[in-house]
Amino acid sequence: MSQHKSTVEEIRQRFDAEVVRYANLETGQAAVVDSPLSMSLVAEAAAVTTPHAQSMLDVGCGGGNYTLKLLERMPHLNITLVDLSQAMLDCALQRVQPKAVGPVTVIQSDIRELDLGQQRFDIIVASAVLHHLRAESEWRSVFQKLFDAVKPGGSFWIFDIVESPLPEVQAIHWRRYGEYLTALESEAFRDEMFARILEEDTPRSVAYQLDLLREVGFSEVEVLHKHACYAAFGAVKR
Repeated sequence: MSQHKSTVEEIRQRFDAEVVRYANLETGQAAVVDSPLSMSLVAEAAAVTTPHAQSMLDVGCGGGNYTLKLLERMPHLNITLVDLSQAMLDCALQRVQPKAVGPVTVIQSDIRELDLGQQRFDIIVASAVLHHLRAESEWRSVFQKLFDAVKPGGSFWIFDIVESPLPEVQAIHWRRYGEYLTALESEAFRDEMFARILEEDTPRSVAYQLDLLREVGFSEVEVLHKHACYAAFGAVKR
């Protein structure tokens, strides 16, 4: 039996109500494994692979954590923040604007519907957002859109929940993630997060996404970190 998935509006309403969870630079999103480490790794990788960067797009920006981490290393970036939730955008703008030297643009939109244009950004980051894509056609379309929006010499970095193509290994990851969530808060919190993932998310494997990055045109791909069902990885457009 197929699992009913939340609508875009239901997801937007949930994010509107949970801004605080996505606005702590020290812990990141606590329910996500190795969130602070992955933020740091993505920021450092983006800075060293794209040292000439002048513009950055943060897709699914949440409270702005990834942008703030990039600004610590590259304070002169022009910033574009995109999120489904206006409440998230308001929070991110309030946190990012005082740290930014250049302009900060905010766009409320579903990334599937947004026209990003051609070769506009040196760096794109997407944290805990692409797992909301459903069919393979959506994955391919969004990855192509993001590739097209990256300037030559630019880079694209992802941090997200991922699945294993091996059911036996996926069961291990799921168990370990459940233990992490229980230790973080409680068994009830674990059950709440698992239910939310089943209702809202359609994660794909790291291998699937690396292959897709290559297929849409990225020349170099790299895995920065993987721990159970969360991974940080990206690509460079030569």
